[in-house]
Amino acid sequence: MRAINPTTEESLEQVTEHTAEQVAEALKNASIAFASWRERPMSERAKLMRAAGAVLRRRSAEFSALMVREMGKTITGAAAEIEKCAGGCEYFADHAQEYLAPQPIAADARESFVRFDPLGAVLAIMPWNFPFWQVIRFAAPALMAGNVGLLKHAPNVPGCAIALEQVFTEAGFPKGVFASLLIQADAVGAIIEDPTIAAVTLTGSDRAGSAVAAQAGRALKKTVLELGGSNPFIVLADADIAATAKAAAAARCVNTGQSCIAAKRFIVVGDVRAFEKHFAEALSALKVGDPADGGTQIGPLARLDLLENLHRQVEQSIDAGARLVTGGKRLPRKGYFYPPTLLAGVRPGMPAFDEETFGPVAALIEARDIDDAIALANQSRYGLGASIWTKDVSAAKALAARIEAGCVFINAAEKSDSRLPFGGIKRSGYGRELSAFGIHEFVNVKTVFHQ
Repeated sequence: MRAINPTTEESLEQVTEHTAEQVAEALKNASIAFASWRERPMSERAKLMRAAGAVLRRRSAEFSALMVREMGKTITGAAAEIEKCAGGCEYFADHAQEYLAPQPIAADARESFVRFDPLGAVLAIMPWNFPFWQVIRFAAPALMAGNVGLLKHAPNVPGCAIALEQVFTEAGFPKGVFASLLIQADAVGAIIEDPTIAAVTLTGSDRAGSAVAAQAGRALKKTVLELGGSNPFIVLADADIAATAKAAAAARCVNTGQSCIAAKRFIVVGDVRAFEKHFAEALSALKVGDPADGGTQIGPLARLDLLENLHRQVEQSIDAGARLVTGGKRLPRKGYFYPPTLLAGVRPGMPAFDEETFGPVAALIEARDIDDAIALANQSRYGLGASIWTKDVSAAKALAARIEAGCVFINAAEKSDSRLPFGGIKRSGYGRELSAFGIHEFVNVKTVFHQ
């Protein structure tokens, strides 16, 4: 297992994959650990989770540099990710007891209540684009609920997988409560079927989600899937065009555009030409360069195949009638760099509209009116997030009910937050992460009835 530095195109150090015997040992350790971890007082779990947050902060520079090397994240984005992870650990350390407290329910009994008990070992299949945060947002609530975790990380970020196991080990978590499995995708099916695994969570493509859901379904294992997105960014006629276009550029290019929740389809009601002008200027002003440079806003794509697929989507959309406004070609330099790109005149049937574009490519779409904008927004197999930009907040709140998505942001770009549930509908998956909703995904909601 070897990562390639996407900035230099050089191979990084080889990481030895785990053997079948090592995987079996990890499963055994998880089973043993669960028996005692589930009995740990919540206060002890919280103390260890806060310690994990402290480890993340103490090693932030090291972990940030690791993300820069393995997947090309900008150093400022990497540092922000580590801080978000530390905050997530602290949040669930502070709130798990409240979220998991027994809930009394009136019934024809002397006493009846619901309690929330852990399920066991949760297998997490995680992506490379936010290699620390995606893991922590599963692990912090799941471990605080008394579960144990096994991580199968993306093969191009093996160093991040190892580092995450180190975080929990250094924080003092018992052996087997959290472990990383350095394996390839073809080994996942057998692990899902293992009796030790109680549930599976995956963040990734809808194709991967379908495969894992099928495997877990055959084994009758609970799943939570957070999959792709083609999030609409709806600009109503009364929006401040210049300010909204600047926000649109930032929303599209977060993490070099490699984010399932990034805005991707920009649906404009009103003066689309004025928005196009300001949008193109804002995209072109973003600094592309070495992700290790603190001033860089756009780094390389994480892998060559991702760049090639993104360029295919651009070219096929142009062939189908889209108009290239800016960008559109791989940059002539070492590394997997693709410039911020704007396609105008995008319509359904084009890859830029129908597919998820995972990179700094924006699709500009003109809507006749508000109803048409909502119809275009919902004309997608995905349903992760959306945003509405307008001065009329009351109208936006009403429109939010009509949008098919797991979250709708008004005059703000979509983001995940430990305090709020996160997840999608349609091909964007099911279940929720974060908040009380997320911690309840991997528990046994148990009724207790006393006559």
